[in-house]
Amino acid sequence: MAMINFNVPPYTGKEIEYIREAVENQKICGDGPFTKKCSEWIEKKTGTAKALLTTSCTHATELAALLLDIKPGDEVIMPSYTFVSTADAFVLRGATAVFVDIRPDTMNIDETLIEDAITDRTRAIVPVHYAGVGCEMNTIMDIARRHGLAVVEDAAQGVMATYKGRALGAIGDFGCYSFHETKNFSSGEGGALLMRDESYVERAEIFREKGTDRSKYYRGQVDKYRWQDYGSSYLPSDMNAAYLYAQLELADEITSARMSRWNQYYELLSAIADRDLIELPYIPEECVHNAHMFYIKCRDIKERTLLIDHLKNKDILSVFHYIPLHSAPAGVRYGRFNGEDRYTTRESERLLRLPMYYSLGANDVEYICDCIREFYD
Repeated sequence: MAMINFNVPPYTGKEIEYIREAVENQKICGDGPFTKKCSEWIEKKTGTAKALLTTSCTHATELAALLLDIKPGDEVIMPSYTFVSTADAFVLRGATAVFVDIRPDTMNIDETLIEDAITDRTRAIVPVHYAGVGCEMNTIMDIARRHGLAVVEDAAQGVMATYKGRALGAIGDFGCYSFHETKNFSSGEGGALLMRDESYVERAEIFREKGTDRSKYYRGQVDKYRWQDYGSSYLPSDMNAAYLYAQLELADEITSARMSRWNQYYELLSAIADRDLIELPYIPEECVHNAHMFYIKCRDIKERTLLIDHLKNKDILSVFHYIPLHSAPAGVRYGRFNGEDRYTTRESERLLRLPMYYSLGANDVEYICDCIREFYD
């Protein structure tokens, strides 16, 4: 049979039509008609005050760091089990990344360890919603309020997921989405910054538009735009937004298809988990996830490596995920781990991600599970 890839970017069939429309509109730079449609879709779906499309989730997080005026000497608390962009956005501003351990059940930051990591230099907490499963946001928001800290949600994997009925990315002060090709909805590269407080919007637009008030100019609020502050170019092309909007229109359908495959994995692999040979994902009762990924946990890194090789020999591409940031050269240089690493390294070495994408078929999932069962039998 043909190789089953780990990821296939989502495609609905309308992407090319919408890109053609963007070209014919003769407005293919940032903040064109499709960019506005995507932003409005996010705002309506999440209830956030304002959403601005960006060129990546990395840039969305950088914008959050700029809006918080993060400076050298500041500290930002986050999990070590995350992508480098979570730390990069703040390290670029001179801050120290303070890593805390994760919960072994959800792979999210352990909310009970955050308070111990707070110092008089702490400025923000950055929870990462791993696999589209929400962190314990009520506790995190309470800690932030009591200590006067900002909360920046890294919801790169969290579009269409909720915590206690609230959209991930719209609970903290800022939320950051990713529309990378590996995400549930994609523009190839892309992201969005969500803002709960409208008072940040004007400055965010200036930072995003190279430090100018060009957004006001396009709305007819000023007769010419001028350099107002420092900034950079964080605007995606409207052609990227056109590609993305074709998927956002079908967000419920895409999510439903992914959820069907996720549930199929869970059902077919439950017998192996019941034999204590693997662990399956845990979804807290207060969370509705988005089937961003399906992973299993092997006994240890040696077993995981053998299983990856076994699946590859069966024409199935499976992968492990993050190398904990605190163990990386830059993590040692720009951050520190607060407390004991009980679970971050151990659990990261056990986790194996299985193929998961919109066009993945039921027969594919059945074959993958058969091959995993064969390995353990």
